[in-house]
Amino acid sequence: MSVTHTRLGHHGVKVSNLCLGTMNFGWHTSEEDSFHIMDRALELGINFFDTADVYGWGGEAGSTEEIIGRWLAQGGGRREAIVLATKVYGTMKRKANRPEPNSDGPGLSAYKIRKHCEASLARLQTDHVDLYQMHHIDRDCPWDEIWQSFDVLVQQGKIVYAGSSNFAGWDIATACQEAARRGRTGLVSEQSIYNLENRMLELEVIPACRHYGMGLLPWSPLAGGFLGGALEKHDGGRRTEENFAARVESKRAQLQRWEDLCRRIGHPPAEVALAWLLHNPVVTAPIIGPRTVEQIDSAVRAAAIELDAETLKALDEIFPGPGGEAPGAYAW
Repeated sequence: MSVTHTRLGHHGVKVSNLCLGTMNFGWHTSEEDSFHIMDRALELGINFFDTADVYGWGGEAGSTEEIIGRWLAQGGGRREAIVLATKVYGTMKRKANRPEPNSDGPGLSAYKIRKHCEASLARLQTDHVDLYQMHHIDRDCPWDEIWQSFDVLVQQGKIVYAGSSNFAGWDIATACQEAARRGRTGLVSEQSIYNLENRMLELEVIPACRHYGMGLLPWSPLAGGFLGGALEKHDGGRRTEENFAARVESKRAQLQRWEDLCRRIGHPPAEVALAWLLHNPVVTAPIIGPRTVEQIDSAVRAAAIELDAETLKALDEIFPGPGGEAPGAYAW
């Protein structure tokens, strides 16, 4: 059991078709278990690891990068074996910091990009990041300033590729056109929410990624657990949070059809949800966030599932998308 490897969009680097998301590390998952998950990922062929400077919920921003850094510091070829991605945009709140100046709030200023990249490298205990992603669009900062900052980091050998996250289709187009004007590669990937329940990306983001040769990295592929057998877990008493229960009850009929379909084809819902994403040629790698080693094994099984045309049609009926791509979804 192992994953396959594919190019990141139309670019040269090859990554696993599942990306290990680390947002749970140090929060839902202990450091020891996080180490086991990363080791297991490598054993299964997952070489694409994603994090962000602000991750560290339940602790302080940056603590997730520090956990990854301590794992990398063990050596054994770990750093050389992975394509490492992190992000910049958010405000870093750390106990040891002096009060942050206003210029270091959320955004993509040259000042912020330089400082936060250096800090991420220190926490990750590495000299470079393979994919440095803008965690959100900053429409108040000129693209000349943003791309110049990324150019400097590339020239210094501190980053290899640039990516985006949570960009609109027109933001992707603007970023790529501005990079082309500078004679630069531009964005190689977009990371955004995409799953059977939330298909809004199909309107404009997916067409933009296809046009510019970018790989799509869907986060929340299970819609916060909604697509991972939510009805069965709720009714069986395994998930009792008030918000989760209300969500399940509001969509019980849809969930019943979904979980019945998964039983008919003989695969767990979480695996079918991942398999549906992987059937889309624009998707390079869904970002999985396992809390246990067992969950990462399940995700890898999903990568081997092939969904036939009848099943895909049934999924479209249960979870209808926005009507196709713009403008055809709402005009002629």
